Formats: sequence, C-alpha cells, structure tokens
Amino acid sequence: MSERATRSGPSPVLAGGRGGNAPTRPGSPSSAGQHAAASPEFFTDAKDMPPPRLKIAFVVDRFGNRYGGAEAYGVELMRELAGAHDITVFAREYDQACGLELPFVSLRSWRHWPSWLRVLIFAWRARRATRTGFDIVHSHMNGWCGDVEVVHVTPVRYNWRVRAMPALKRMLSYVSPRVQTYLGLEARRVAERAGHRTVAVSGLIAEQLRQAYGAARDFPVIPPGVSPPDAGQEADAALIRRELGLGEGDCVCLLVARNPLRKGLPTVLKALAALPQRYKLLVVGGNGATRDFIQRSPDCRDMAGRIKLVEETAEVGRYYGAADIYVHPTLNDSFGMAPLEAMSFGLPVILSPSPWCGFAQYVRDGHDAMVLAHPEDHDQLARYIARLDGDAGLRAALLRGAGEVVARHSWAEVASRYEDLYRQVMAER
Repeated sequence: MSERATRSGPSPVLAGGRGGNAPTRPGSPSSAGQHAAASPEFFTDAKDMPPPRLKIAFVVDRFGNRYGGAEAYGVELMRELAGAHDITVFAREYDQACGLELPFVSLRSWRHWPSWLRVLIFAWRARRATRTGFDIVHSHMNGWCGDVEVVHVTPVRYNWRVRAMPALKRMLSYVSPRVQTYLGLEARRVAERAGHRTVAVSGLIAEQLRQAYGAARDFPVIPPGVSPPDAGQEADAALIRRELGLGEGDCVCLLVARNPLRKGLPTVLKALAALPQRYKLLVVGGNGATRDFIQRSPDCRDMAGRIKLVEETAEVGRYYGAADIYVHPTLNDSFGMAPLEAMSFGLPVILSPSPWCGFAQYVRDGHDAMVLAHPEDHDQLARYIARLDGDAGLRAALLRGAGEVVARHSWAEVASRYEDLYRQVMAER
C-alpha cells in the first residue's frame, strides 16, 4: 500500500470554513487512524464484498455550481460519490449554496498576484496538502497532485505548440513566464506513469491531447452527467416568467453561461433582431461586461425590453423551466454542460458544431438537437428558432432524441466509471 493510503493529512473543516482547528467530519483525513484506508486487494480478491469506502481528495479551483460548467461537473460528481466514499474538497472557494456539505480545506492565495503565479502556488500547496492521507487524489486543476487528472479545457500545449498562430507570438511564448509555467504544469499533469490517469471530458479534448502529447497516448473520455430536474423547479416556471415580465405568448430563448460573450451572445442578439417582438432572450450568468456589451451593441438599440439578464446564480434550474428554446452558439466549449442540462428540462436545443462545441459529438443533427453550420451564422440561428417555435412535430422529435441523450449521461454512470479508474490506479501501485 502506498504512503498516501497509510498516513494522515491536513485537518479539513466544514464547507465555508478557513481550515485549521475547526471540527472535522467523520471520514476526513484527520481521522485516518480510526478508519483503515482501502487496499487494492479489496478490488481483486473480495469480489463478493461491497466496495471499500475510499478517502478521496478532490482538488478544484472553485467548488460550486454557479461558477461554470466545469465546476458544476465536479460538484455533481462528488455529490454522487459522497454516498459511498469520504470526500475532502481542496479549493480556493466553496459555495455553500451548492447544497453539498463536505469537509473543505481552503487553498487561497493573494488575488493581486499574476494568475500564472497563483496557479503555480495553488499546485504546489495542493500537492503538499494531499500527498498523504488519501486513497485517491482526484484533480481538476493544472498541476501534479492528482492520481486522476480531469482535463476540461483545450490543452495548453495544443494552444501554443499545435494550433496555428503568428510566428512572433509563438516565439515570444518561449520566453513568457506565464506560458512556460502553464506548459510545465500541464506536462507534469499528463506525464505517463503507473497509478495515474488523465481523463478528457469529451472526445474533442482527448483528440487535442493526443495531438499535443502523442497519437499513441490513451486518454479515457468521461463526459459530464446530468440530474433530473426537481419537481419544484418546473413548478416555478410560470412564476419566474411573471417576475421577469415574460408573457404567456412569448417564445423565450435561454442562454446560460458564466461568460455569455464567449458562448455566443453576439450571434443570439443578431438572430433575435431578425425575429418578431414576441421572441425574447433570457441570459443567466450575465455580468457587468455582458450589460455593457448589450448597451453598446447597435443590434440592441430597439430590443431593451426583449432581453432579460439574471446574474450568476446557483438556482439555474428555475430558469430552464421558464424557457421555450435553449440556444448555445458557443465559440469555445470543450463539452457544454448547459445544453445537456437544458435537454433534461425538456427544452429543444440549438448548438454549435464540433470543434466549437464538444457536446455536438454526442448528438445527431435534426434528431437530438439542431446543429448550426457555424457558431456565428445568426441567420441560420434565427431560422432554427422560428422553426422550433412553429413546428410542434419537429420539437417533439427533438425532445424524444434528447431524452435518449440524457439517459446516456446519468451521474450514477459517470461516478461508476470513475470508480473503475480508481480501482485501476490503486491496483497499479
């Protein structure tokens, strides 16, 4: 058994705490002397016994659904795993509104430092904090602490060494402390070694990793899951529409994003301008930059009453239920959890094709969703919105196909696949 599985680690506190001497929860690393760590033999020789309860360190920048799709992936996966294993979260921030209370170790850093330096310090601190006391370290951060490393975004090496760019920009990257730090951290993160796996959240990311680090490399693909909506969220639909000033006869298009401008908001606004007044847009996650863009955009001069902005919230489900169509002409999504969540709420989806949206690889155009030819084709987006609003048969067909997509992406199945990886990793030690 490895040193990690036999020695105790740092003392966590309940979510929202600062670390230190606050009370710990049963099963946290501080109680390692009272709970025997799982051994690989449990996975190989005791087939008739229930799986052992593992001590898992989960490392992420911010823990909470409201921070974005990648963060929501971590929350929902840990929610599923927490019933069978002891999870401790290591992060800069923990959003208590996510509805999941787990032991939490804060790894904050001075916010005025450059981002690349903060990431480097976080990686170093995460390694020190998790190197002992855990059976598995599951990381969503750039660094070298994880047994299972999950890549959610386009690899750094792919961006700087594979993707086309101006020659001068590429040359300057070799002397940039920021780029070199990110490249070095990622190289250590994905390095091949026994008892380690690098997971991609989509086939698109796996292909980019192979292009960056070698075609022979094997990167398991485990896409996000989705949870069925709560009955209360759907019941709120009429109330939410009234609160937002949306009428029963309005066709409400929804866009959920932490950065709406990167997820296609300009394209959606141009499409909305080409449609009649009854077509409205609801943007959930809009920030100050989003408001400034809308106020300055010439496409929005006559549409102020047709655009509703809701700030970042942990209660996104309430707004899915209040919409009629989900629009996702994203310019950059390794997967795209929002359109999958929209499908679970019974919304027809319009989205960008691959490689702009990794989720497009998991749907059939015209059967499960409407896939744009290009994410900036606002004319096609407007036509698709009008078709889905007026063609009940097409809408019903898409919802049937989307239901099949949702069924293939349960969080229980995602958690089971990670548990299989944990077994493989522990067996190789």
